[in-house]
Amino acid sequence: MTQVTTHGPHERATAPVMADVARLAGVSHQTVSRVLNLHPNVAPQTRERVEIAIAQLGYRRNTAARALATRSTCTLGVISVETSQYGPSSTLFAIEGAARAGGYFINLVSLRQVDRRHMREAVDHLMGAGVEGLVAISPLRSAVEALRGLSIDVPLVEVEATDLAAETGVVVDQHAGARAATRHLLALGHQTVVHVAGPDGWLEAQARMRGWQSALLDAGREVRDVLAGDWTARSGYAAGRELAGPVARGEVSAIFVANDQMALGLLRALAEAGLGAPDDVSVVGFDDIPEAAFYPPPLTTLRQDFGEVGRRCIELLMARIEGRPAVARPAIRPQLLVRASTGPPAGAPRPGGASGATPGP
Repeated sequence: MTQVTTHGPHERATAPVMADVARLAGVSHQTVSRVLNLHPNVAPQTRERVEIAIAQLGYRRNTAARALATRSTCTLGVISVETSQYGPSSTLFAIEGAARAGGYFINLVSLRQVDRRHMREAVDHLMGAGVEGLVAISPLRSAVEALRGLSIDVPLVEVEATDLAAETGVVVDQHAGARAATRHLLALGHQTVVHVAGPDGWLEAQARMRGWQSALLDAGREVRDVLAGDWTARSGYAAGRELAGPVARGEVSAIFVANDQMALGLLRALAEAGLGAPDDVSVVGFDDIPEAAFYPPPLTTLRQDFGEVGRRCIELLMARIEGRPAVARPAIRPQLLVRASTGPPAGAPRPGGASGATPGP
């Protein structure tokens, strides 16, 4: 059977090519290529024009032809750890989207056990698949240590490990986010802030705890013992039950929780004890998960820009694959979102607002 395809007066008989995009956007063929390859040296307005032209024309990069012409696989390898957690899973999603926008496919290995042997097997699998570069989402110190010393013959970019140089990885400034959370609570008039931390071995948990501690020390405030959680709402609930008594007695008026899920459990435990935020205690979380703005009450938290993490990651990896110098970028700073879960301590006047904060959702 012969299939006949007809085209309307404004439809193209053939798929649009890069030259069509360049013509519609009013730029050069090279500029379109730079946008597709996430090259940093493109003005934002120009990048937007090219992206609009791509969408209008329905342009799709011919990765098969590109692979034949360049002898490349158009594939990047990603090694991820703890993808069940919000941060790593959101990072993975953002990296995949940025890679796809640049014309690359993702070959993923998700590790349940993190040690040198399993990391070596993951690297060998991806190298055997012919990936052109590797991304390691490394929220655990054990994952970072397992990567060290491995022989990797393609460019590698690490994400989330907190002690990376700008030329080798992409980092969110967890320390600065925790300081912003703590300083927000102190600015409301609270004398000190209690911290419910993430699990030991997580780089983000350690950085957030150090940021909380440094903000208190800088302000000359008491640093109390840390309550340990494991990122789950259940562990936050246990912390909330432990803190309910001190909150009821007026000994604790502000709590910084290392992630939003634990904050949810903590708020539930306090509510069961007849205590609420912000009247009895102010609570700040971290991550701005989609549900955070709908907590009872809506949660003050720190938002991480995972889309920017993905774009920077692929941008840096492309530069290293192509032998271009990497553009040094500062760590990505989380954004404080002030919602209804924080306020001044009982009996104190309510201030007009917190400097630099953004109301949610």
